[in-house]
Amino acid sequence: MDYQILKNIVEEELLRFEEINEEDWANKISPEKWSKKEILGHLCDSALSNIRRFVITQYKENENIVYEQDFWVKAQNYQNILTSDIISLWRVLNLQIVHVVENIPDEDLQRTCDMTKIEPQNFTLEFIINDYVSHLQHHLKAI
Repeated sequence: MDYQILKNIVEEELLRFEEINEEDWANKISPEKWSKKEILGHLCDSALSNIRRFVITQYKENENIVYEQDFWVKAQNYQNILTSDIISLWRVLNLQIVHVVENIPDEDLQRTCDMTKIEPQNFTLEFIINDYVSHLQHHLKAI
């Protein structure tokens, strides 16, 4: 993975986030849908879970590391946290991911981790890293 891609995403999005007003960050189109704040909070949760995967898989293969995304967003109550704090957390977590991933030895990129809730299915670290960036980009489009 080109680590500069993730660094660039963070820098570009931070500039774009400055253009979004607080009302837009907090707006919910329905009670079941996440606000922009909650989407960004979800991306923080995803970063936390993936940092765990990136580190643990280097020393313990096939570990099952999943999380209940809706529960995490609700439990952390992102809707009632200052948007600037969520943005800061998102920034720091993603820069930490860059640091962690840069330091994974090439031979460890083929080690595997299980990210499924029901039937075990193992994915390589290389796949999980690339999938993380795709997932991030997908949700950033909704902000």
